[in-house]
Amino acid sequence: MKVALGVTGCIAAYKSVEILRGLQKRGVVVQVVMTRHAREFVGLLTFQSISGLPVITDMFAPTDDPEIKHIQLASEIDLLVVAPATANILAKFARGLADDFLSTLYISTTAPLLVAPAMNVEMWAHAATQENVRILGERGVHFVDPEEGYLACRTVGAGRLAEPEKIIHRAWEMLNLESTAKRDEPLEKDERAAIRLVDTPCRDLKGERILITAGPTFEALDPVRGITNRSSGKMGYRLAEAAIARGAEVTLVTGPVSISPPRDARTVSVRSAEEMYRAVMDNFENSQMIICAAAVADYRPVSVAEQKIKKSGDRITIEMEKTPDILAAVGRKKGDRAIVGFAAETENIIANARKKLVEKNADLIVANDVTARDAGFDVDTNRIILITADETAELPLVSKREAANWILDAALKIKTDSLSHA
Repeated sequence: MKVALGVTGCIAAYKSVEILRGLQKRGVVVQVVMTRHAREFVGLLTFQSISGLPVITDMFAPTDDPEIKHIQLASEIDLLVVAPATANILAKFARGLADDFLSTLYISTTAPLLVAPAMNVEMWAHAATQENVRILGERGVHFVDPEEGYLACRTVGAGRLAEPEKIIHRAWEMLNLESTAKRDEPLEKDERAAIRLVDTPCRDLKGERILITAGPTFEALDPVRGITNRSSGKMGYRLAEAAIARGAEVTLVTGPVSISPPRDARTVSVRSAEEMYRAVMDNFENSQMIICAAAVADYRPVSVAEQKIKKSGDRITIEMEKTPDILAAVGRKKGDRAIVGFAAETENIIANARKKLVEKNADLIVANDVTARDAGFDVDTNRIILITADETAELPLVSKREAANWILDAALKIKTDSLSHA
């Protein structure tokens, strides 16, 4: 893996050396790119000695390499990290200015970008800076926000560069996310671009407590056999990952799956529909948004055999009864919560989903055709339809991570609109 580390003109530039070392310890090749003003704070030799590579400082420096340097580096890197990032470089990135190597590298690469701002408290709070941060966030740029503390200008407040270990940790997460996406989502034509779009960095869900159900349920027939379905849990898990990336506290209630839950989710593992119902009800009061992405069995055997059912005769009759309707239950008592349900359909998709929206008192139904080979169960892509009381929006084929962010966007809009009209 290769990272370009951009260093800009700020007193915190000396901390970039620690970021360089931390990435190297994880086996990452780091190419340092310094702006002209950064060289006023830290010498080139320091970075060159540690990285083992010449430091790039000049857009038009003579070289024996016939390749255009910024284009070559743009295509080689897996991640661009800018730490510290001044108000000036944020403005350049936001407005598409490319008057030095670092700003030109930014608009030349499809690799994701991680930015760690550092500046005076008033500069960070200024409307222009915050507008540039918002623009970059909407484009898919990731941020490690500055921390509060004593600043070089002898003031106290937000603006101090985040601790190097925090920046290193976030960069390492992003590198692993990209490599995972390349393995798990082979249908994406441009995986780097997909990661940049999919892993939304804005923290618009900070403070939200979201309950997500995922995976199938398993309804036992006997100690050996049971009734289940093809759900892999991938859509629910991608929702949990996306919500956490956007700042939410996530409780993930999951049926039996073969994938690992997000590290930062509070995970509750269940098997049956009854167990999932109880887990959802136990966590209902503490949740502000509930997303029922699990494929819950509608029926279960009335009785479960204590011993394995032996083969005898040509037929067997199993009496079934309804399981608890989780989506309907949360819909009945939702209050000011945003409730999202899923409709896995094989026919009359929109009509059936809209009926479900009304009957379950949900705010949003995510519908899809599970007969499609590239969407629905046990694949890494999805083609969903977002249905609310006022709107029906059909999305093209996207990765499940990107679909997750569309769903979260719609749910957040519903919640925000509801509060504004309260």
